[in-house]
Amino acid sequence: MSTHPYGYWPTPVTSELVVRAARAIGALVSDGDDVWWSEGRPEEGGRIAVLRRSPDGTTADVLAAPWSARTAVHEYGGGAWWVRDGVLWFADWASQRLHRLGPDDAAPVAVTPEPIVARGLRYADGAVSPDGSAILCVREDHTTSAPQAVNTIVRLDADGPSEPSVVVSGPDFVACPRWSPDGSAWCWIEWDHPDMPWDATRLVVSDGVARTVVAGGEGWESVCQAGWAADGSLWFSGDRTGFWSLYRWRPTGGVEAMVEIGRDVGFPHWVFGESCFALLDDGAVAFRYVEDGIDHVALRAADGQVVPLELPFTSISTLTGHGSTLLLVAATPTTELHGAAVELVDGGAIVDTVVASRDLGLDDSWWSVPEPIEFPTGDDAVAHALLYHPRNPDCSGPDGERPPLIVVIHGGPTSRAQVSLKLAYQFWTTRGFAVVDVNHRGSTGYGRAYRDLLQGQWGIVDVEDCAAVARYLVGRGDVDGARLCIRGGSAGGFTTLAALAFQDAFSAGASHYGIADLGALARDTHKFESHYLDGLVGPWPDARDVYEARSPLFHVDGIDCPLAVFQGLDDEVVPPAQSEVIVDAVRAKGLPVVYLTFEGEGHGFRQAANIRAALDAELAFYTEVFEAATRFGRDLPSE
Repeated sequence: MSTHPYGYWPTPVTSELVVRAARAIGALVSDGDDVWWSEGRPEEGGRIAVLRRSPDGTTADVLAAPWSARTAVHEYGGGAWWVRDGVLWFADWASQRLHRLGPDDAAPVAVTPEPIVARGLRYADGAVSPDGSAILCVREDHTTSAPQAVNTIVRLDADGPSEPSVVVSGPDFVACPRWSPDGSAWCWIEWDHPDMPWDATRLVVSDGVARTVVAGGEGWESVCQAGWAADGSLWFSGDRTGFWSLYRWRPTGGVEAMVEIGRDVGFPHWVFGESCFALLDDGAVAFRYVEDGIDHVALRAADGQVVPLELPFTSISTLTGHGSTLLLVAATPTTELHGAAVELVDGGAIVDTVVASRDLGLDDSWWSVPEPIEFPTGDDAVAHALLYHPRNPDCSGPDGERPPLIVVIHGGPTSRAQVSLKLAYQFWTTRGFAVVDVNHRGSTGYGRAYRDLLQGQWGIVDVEDCAAVARYLVGRGDVDGARLCIRGGSAGGFTTLAALAFQDAFSAGASHYGIADLGALARDTHKFESHYLDGLVGPWPDARDVYEARSPLFHVDGIDCPLAVFQGLDDEVVPPAQSEVIVDAVRAKGLPVVYLTFEGEGHGFRQAANIRAALDAELAFYTEVFEAATRFGRDLPSE
């Protein structure tokens, strides 16, 4: 083992490896004996392909290029495809029209009409009726004269083409339309401005005549998933107790609690198609819960007994039933997201990989496994994070030296850091950086009370937590207090900029499509988030003074260290103007600024060349910052 300064360790984890043959697996579902899934392919410009695995293990691409199963509903998408009896329905990224591809079809056929505005009618989160004749799905209409898009649930012929008919209208947002087992009724989740779906939603059932609100409706309960059991009961995850928990509704018996464990069994509805529980054929229900930032799986047997399953997974995005088998999209600290089948036998579990993660050619000795930590922060509170120590089997740091730290802030901000093998983190740890992934106050996975700590406090408590964790790790002796960096994307980019403007803990920062002016975001962002800041900051424009007080753009005088900014030019969530104004303002101060923009990228980078360029530029940026400080003898900020 050789000795090298921290931050300069030689490593095979290059930006090229980060994107090489990368497959971002999405939904994983069963259709008869087959298993279907989607995967994003950076080397194909971020195209979303759909694949099928037969019982004999044969795998085939069903949706070939140039088709891409990706929807722009809510801008964040998800739930862009579904399948029944070998037939695939999907929203194509280029046109946003819904298409059908049968086993004998030479090419997909559009089943929804051409909109009068290009990409003006968008579809997501579909379900095929029990008899296979009809589809319910979410439609987002950008073709009307309404000031914002109109969201409805529509019904259309499964064979198409047909003109969809609206069956649910009125709420600002709708999601999760699902048929009852006999097709006589359906359920959905709805909510209205200014609530976000993790604030307050309603779970509704209708038979086409009568409408019943099953849960929510009082402005305090969030329902994040619903699904019908074979006996006609409706299961859902709601947070009426302060944690997302599982409940069952019967038309004649009302709602009863089925799983309440004081842990979150649920998720924030950022995208369509995720799931936290799955109904199995034998009457059991498998569910995901979160403890110390780590995902676990448990089984509620038909007799009501709840048994945790001993599984290797630490991050789980979807669960679905496949007879008595459980299908998961999951990851571990040493494996990327992949598809797994869990056969439940004799109270135990047999795990089989059905969609393998890529072979990186490196053994587990290269991977830094995170340490869950709690740390003190403002208001005598405690916040949470995942600490990745530097790790490289071929290198060690000099005696007495501490590694530089990169503080990472997740997006949202109502989201969370999860434990999986992220090469974008190992890119840093194998070079001798420490990385801390912060679940600041307001993150999910720790119950509603923790989530609500961000209400009215965005730009304050998240910023406090990021500075607090850096100082905590310096005090603990884990990292070098003179080399503290902060980075984040979207809402995490805002917290990055705010931390540089309002704290003196960091020597450099990197904002990926981050928010510089909260007022501009409130005025210009898309419908889904157009009232998000009402709760996080205050009603716009009444709280204009608060918006300006927390916006980094108006406090550039507080930024006294180098800044890197990365921005997609097609971003509809955080438009490029947000990055341009902060870059211009920091440059006007004479500070070093790196600004990279990417054609064809929206909110998040999906193309391999752009992912590589951003990573390599950020590494060069940090290296230059530290070397410049050494050359000119400047003291970098510490505590």
